[in-house]
Amino acid sequence: MGEKMGKIIVVGGGAAGMIAAGRAGSRGHEVHLFEKNNRLGKKLLITGKGRCNLTNDCDVETLLENIPGNPYFMYSAFYHLDSKETQALFHRLGLETKVERGRRVFPVSDKALDVVFALEEYLRENKVKQHLDSPVEELLIRDGRAVGVRLKKGTVVEADAVIVATGGLSYPATGSTGDGYRFAKNAGHQVTKLYPSLVGLKAGEEWCKSLMGLSLRNISIQIKNKKGKTVFEEFGEMLFTHYGVSGPVILSASRHLILSMDEGYKLFIDLKPAMDEKKLDLRLLRDFEKYTNRDFCNALEDLLPKKLIPVIVALSGIAADKKVNNITKEERKRLLSLLKGLPITITGTAGFNEAVITCGGICVDEIDPSTMESKFVKNLHFAGEVLDVDAYTGGYNLQIAFSSGFTAGEGVLSQ
Repeated sequence: MGEKMGKIIVVGGGAAGMIAAGRAGSRGHEVHLFEKNNRLGKKLLITGKGRCNLTNDCDVETLLENIPGNPYFMYSAFYHLDSKETQALFHRLGLETKVERGRRVFPVSDKALDVVFALEEYLRENKVKQHLDSPVEELLIRDGRAVGVRLKKGTVVEADAVIVATGGLSYPATGSTGDGYRFAKNAGHQVTKLYPSLVGLKAGEEWCKSLMGLSLRNISIQIKNKKGKTVFEEFGEMLFTHYGVSGPVILSASRHLILSMDEGYKLFIDLKPAMDEKKLDLRLLRDFEKYTNRDFCNALEDLLPKKLIPVIVALSGIAADKKVNNITKEERKRLLSLLKGLPITITGTAGFNEAVITCGGICVDEIDPSTMESKFVKNLHFAGEVLDVDAYTGGYNLQIAFSSGFTAGEGVLSQ
């Protein structure tokens, strides 16, 4: 193989950085991991609502199908480390996992902290030297090669190769403030336009605020553009927030809208997707018969969550105190169309502070997919969210981080 051992610097102690450092260390290199925070894996700790959906239990083809942004680039990395091997690696490091709905993989403990502990174990067993509270100011490049870094406090640290795994712009409070994009640009790389992705959507309707905290399960959504063409539909669960809507189906939808957010989109929620209009009408008639002498506002409790009833009543245009037995066929029809397509105007996204990931990044045409090495600067590698690769929700983005990190750790100083 003609491998030479050397000193490697990894910038960024997130998912991609820790795997890259551990893999490089396992090959015998002297590895130094620099992290700006006072602990590793800060963003990992908040993923999956603190439970950490670390991968998706599926084959490589399915992984690729769930990457709308540059899937082909990940082909080689997924063959270096696929989902099964990722799970096996974590099991070996002492993390027990379980597979939930949608083949999402979580720690049995439901604690993201245990994922971080496993990765820290990987670093320890491969003798990676950790440098916390050590923000990197710039990469050092000499004669077309990466030769080290300069820390913010001024210290120069020399090395034979550098792996940049600094994350994107999402959840900036965890330290993802775009340093890697600056490093890449200074090294001559193009960085595409950056968008918040897997992000909640702002709603124009005031009534959304009154539903804050309400979670809807087993609903389906449709998103239509100005011309009435459906651009996205999905079944699953969603959540109302102080700014609008969020939750799994909304996060996936956001990836389709962010590149053209100014086009004016409308969201329609089918509250009862298991029933067509005819069946739902029969169901309504049954409920109305059961509560025939009640006011309309008190006749929907079998059908809808309590919090949603006042909103549906108001939007239906049927007087709240109208007796159920006086509701006309026309009024019932209006109610039906509301239940099958509750309309919400989308006015924008909740931004990088709420985004799970960043869409966009370092142009992948300029990176060797089999080693994650820069095509412009020798011994400079990139991994994780800093690259222009992103996926839907379901564990796919962390798999991208692990696979690209592993590939960088394996590819560094390999030629």
